[in-house]
Amino acid sequence: MLVGLGSDIIDIGRVEKTIKKFGTRFIRRIFTNEEIKRSENQKNRIASYAKRFAAKEACSKALGTGFSKGVFWKDIKIANSSFGEPLLRLQGGAAKRLKEILPKGSKPIIKLSLSDDQSTAYAVVIISSHANIRTDNV
Repeated sequence: MLVGLGSDIIDIGRVEKTIKKFGTRFIRRIFTNEEIKRSENQKNRIASYAKRFAAKEACSKALGTGFSKGVFWKDIKIANSSFGEPLLRLQGGAAKRLKEILPKGSKPIIKLSLSDDQSTAYAVVIISSHANIRTDNV
């Protein structure tokens, strides 16, 4: 069952200007230490930050709150699987909100897609639920 859908698109140049203007203050306010480490090790670090920023925005929209009602930037973490697939990890207010919007007795399935070109970063987040199916009687 579809629970939430969010998308975001951002101009990579805007992220670059913000980082130049506010430096580590901006980076540390928005991103976790793991996200910073991963982005700083990328060939195009600004595009990496932009994709992660768009992913956080898209997730906040999928949760139906934006960055309000107790959902903060660092509550939404972007990681990668061992195969490189982008993953979302929710904690704090974002995890609480996820529990509120899920149908009772279900588990979340969160999918994240990221893309970028030379000037734009884009993210889509789909939150769906999967009913807990008892298998002990099968």
